[in-house]
Amino acid sequence: MARTLPPVQAIRAEIDALFADGRDLVEVIEDVARLGARLIIQTAVEAEVDAFLGRARYQRTATVTATGGDEEAPVRPGYRNGHCPTTVKTTSGPITIARPKLRGTTDKFVSRLFGTGVTRTHALETLVIASFVRGLSVRDVEGALADALGPEAALSKSTVSTICQAIVAEYDAWCRRHLTHVELDYLFLDASHFKMHDGSRAEPILAAWGITTAGKPVFVGLAAAAAESTDSWHDFLSDLVARGLRPPLLIISDGAPGLISAAEQVFPTSLRQRCLVHRARNVLAKVSAGDQAEVKAAYWQIFDLSELGDDITVGQGLVDLVQRRIDTFADTWAGRYPAAVKCLLTDRQSLTAYLRFPIEHHKRIRHSNFIERTFGETRRRVKVIGRFPGETSCVSLVWAVLDRAARGWRGFTLTSKGLRILHDLRRALLHPPTQLRPTDEPALAPATEAA
Repeated sequence: MARTLPPVQAIRAEIDALFADGRDLVEVIEDVARLGARLIIQTAVEAEVDAFLGRARYQRTATVTATGGDEEAPVRPGYRNGHCPTTVKTTSGPITIARPKLRGTTDKFVSRLFGTGVTRTHALETLVIASFVRGLSVRDVEGALADALGPEAALSKSTVSTICQAIVAEYDAWCRRHLTHVELDYLFLDASHFKMHDGSRAEPILAAWGITTAGKPVFVGLAAAAAESTDSWHDFLSDLVARGLRPPLLIISDGAPGLISAAEQVFPTSLRQRCLVHRARNVLAKVSAGDQAEVKAAYWQIFDLSELGDDITVGQGLVDLVQRRIDTFADTWAGRYPAAVKCLLTDRQSLTAYLRFPIEHHKRIRHSNFIERTFGETRRRVKVIGRFPGETSCVSLVWAVLDRAARGWRGFTLTSKGLRILHDLRRALLHPPTQLRPTDEPALAPATEAA
């Protein structure tokens, strides 16, 4: 007979299951938020029981030796005897916690977290926003719980430290892990802005994720930065390289100048694709409202390959075809909207790099919107409290959401034809043959002996 999972493990299993059932990401994040609140409260109350009994779950009394009378958590007689459901109301809705029951104790166990009759929280919205509250400092969590439940129900520093210790270690290990085993065909780069410091403007969180040569999605890196400058992106990408990340075939990003400059410096052999969705927004921003629908349709017609049928050969010929369409668009609209046309023609070669890659990948590598919905949900939750408690909390939240969401990301289909195309590109871009001496170049004359 299978053993029933402890409540904390059961909640984690529910969260993992959310990203495995193919549901819409927005719905999943909503549920993760509620489960995240359950997880932090459940973990806290279980930690209280551990401290009260002086031993962890499944640990026998006889194996624990008290070290002295002044020990914070002396070993007490008694044992766990199941759980009873307790409902706590949060601003995200009611959540049910499995409240531990004890038997055989000489002292009555009273949870400092729940106190007496604590059934509603307001500041727990901070915990809801943080999902698992991964990476929050001890002070952040202690302060949030104290604000939510009142000083009389606040947890001790040791209990909060116990809750956060394993979580922080997991995040730190992820940030330092080696990337030598990660070989990418596609690398997506993007940033999202959050308020992390009191009285300061929103600052960017830089993110990198990709598709491996096996077609699998992988969350690569995450870091806070003061600005989306060349230096910030260069440091971020250089750190990934220092940990073993090899150059990808294609880098997909928006048009941030600092990002583009840094990517070209760190990965000079990789091709670069500019996000078609971002470029469309840039173009339409320079077009009057009455003509936007027509210009938008004409813009996307440039990249529509449906009329070519199934017999499409990717490569330079296809790139040239779409570049000619860009010229036609420019000729049509330059008279009425010269600024919009200039915007389109700027860095135009980066709009067609994806046409060298397998046709079945085109719709997913021609834009960088792979992760924006997740970023959007994270920003929406931040509005509830205005800003995060600090930079560590912000990066930890974004990592927590993306790390879990990455488990539900779809990979890329790899066909035999597509594999050959990628192999040829890899050989041409990353492992080019040594330049042979031109046949018409005269051979060097042997040195004559000195007289």
